[in-house]
Amino acid sequence: MPPLGNPDSGSNVPIESMQNPYQRESIKCILCRHKVPVDYKNVRLLAQFISPYTGFLYKRNITRLCTKQQERVEREVRKARQAGLMAIALKEPE
Repeated sequence: MPPLGNPDSGSNVPIESMQNPYQRESIKCILCRHKVPVDYKNVRLLAQFISPYTGFLYKRNITRLCTKQQERVEREVRKARQAGLMAIALKEPE
């Protein structure tokens, strides 16, 4: 019997050294990748993670942030709202 995984053997055994072609690339957190500091005074950055319709923070599956950065963004948004730099409630559309 020929050795397993030999491409010349003609068997239907998969080659062990071949990587999975359907495997997705791991998506890195954008704040970690570019080393962006998250601060409550940077309202423009924090506003990108807040829904303009509801005022709620987007969840991790939408923002694609790691757990550490998501918690940091949540904490800094709370600080910015307490400091009066960001609105707590949004206006109702008329």
